[in-house]
Amino acid sequence: MTDSSTSSPLHVVICPWLAFGHLLPCLDLAERLASRGHRVSFVSTPRNIARLPPVRPSVAQLVEFVALPLPRVEGLPEDAESTNDVPYEKFELHRKAFDGLATPFSEFLGAACAATEGGKKPDWIIVDTFHHWAAAAAIDHKVRCAMLVLASASMTAMWSASAAKQAASSEVQPAAGTPRFETEWKKLATTPRESGMSIVERASLTRQRSDLMLIRSCLEWEPESFPLLAKLGGKPIVPLGLLPPSPEGGRGISKEGEDATVRWLGAQPAKSVVYVALGSEVPLRADQVHELALGLELAGTRFLWALRKPSGVQDADVLPPGFEERTRGRGLVVTGWVPQISVLAHGAVGAFLTHCGWNSTIEGLLFGHPLIMLPIFGDQGPNARLMEGRKVGVQVARNENDGSFDRDGVATAVRAVAVEEESRKVFVANAKKMQEIVADSECHERCIDDLIQRLRSFKE
Repeated sequence: MTDSSTSSPLHVVICPWLAFGHLLPCLDLAERLASRGHRVSFVSTPRNIARLPPVRPSVAQLVEFVALPLPRVEGLPEDAESTNDVPYEKFELHRKAFDGLATPFSEFLGAACAATEGGKKPDWIIVDTFHHWAAAAAIDHKVRCAMLVLASASMTAMWSASAAKQAASSEVQPAAGTPRFETEWKKLATTPRESGMSIVERASLTRQRSDLMLIRSCLEWEPESFPLLAKLGGKPIVPLGLLPPSPEGGRGISKEGEDATVRWLGAQPAKSVVYVALGSEVPLRADQVHELALGLELAGTRFLWALRKPSGVQDADVLPPGFEERTRGRGLVVTGWVPQISVLAHGAVGAFLTHCGWNSTIEGLLFGHPLIMLPIFGDQGPNARLMEGRKVGVQVARNENDGSFDRDGVATAVRAVAVEEESRKVFVANAKKMQEIVADSECHERCIDDLIQRLRSFKE
């Protein structure tokens, strides 16, 4: 695809957060910009860049990878560059190392702005939510800055309203309908710890220093929320579309027959398997893994479980005693990499038990799967409530105070979505309606075209 405009190509710098749930959609965005003839500098750390899938050959010459070495921080594991490499209890040390990229990034930007041979000064920097120092560097070097929010419009509107209330009261202000245990999680997000700055403060500073906010959503997906954002965001809002991965190829794809999980699925009946994947960032505790396992056993369905093992737990203790033997033949637990797109695309999968991270939510609905929802942290709870409101599935019942769940709650939710004919019929029908939006490539490409037009024509 090429840009129909006769104007000269843009040079856009993209700075994703150091998590593959952010790196991969940002790479998708880079490819979409490059496909229209624009130059992209993609900034991350060496090991993260090395682990990204290759850029499509047709646009590779327009995507430059800029590797900034992650500073060493005492206590952070060696070569820990993405959140996937870091135990949850050391995330603050990872953020501290991340802040050490501020100086090398400013130096890179200064050199890019001074380039006269074969280069073009960056027209825009697109920074992820936590990159307050990159947004500050943009101001210093007189480059426009857009804040990227890889979350739903409804979540962003809720966050904006909550931040405004908090600024007025100096206390965490939960949105209506937020369970008490999520309020406790929010307190963690507003409390400065080892890195010296809270998550909310990072996001607020980034927004203050940016000219635009880019939201990974679209009006067709969230018609109720975008009007709220226009009032609450404080900055012009531009929808990016959903950036769905291509079902035919790209990240998370395994060719049929090349992966053991895909081969296992090939032996299962159509629409019979519940795919279970709760993300790679915040693993469940050992006791929660056991309750989830026993709930899957109790539900009686076939399942494929992409399990991230809890830290500090011996392999023999990760699953309940005898669980794998009792579920042999109808269940498969995988603790290594799973080609999620290939799995979700497989005809044997009939439902998706997910943490409702924004990537996974979009990917599950790209293939029309109803959702069994078990949010763990951050935006996952609001995402789950948004999807429950769309009637594409149900949440696992939780304790209001501490967020705990049990095997009976897991089994009830799994059966409602994957087994019981009357309720499943409703969830499948609504998931198919959402699939029409996610799979509407014209809608999402139009959002990218509109984005480019906004970047070209932006005025204060």
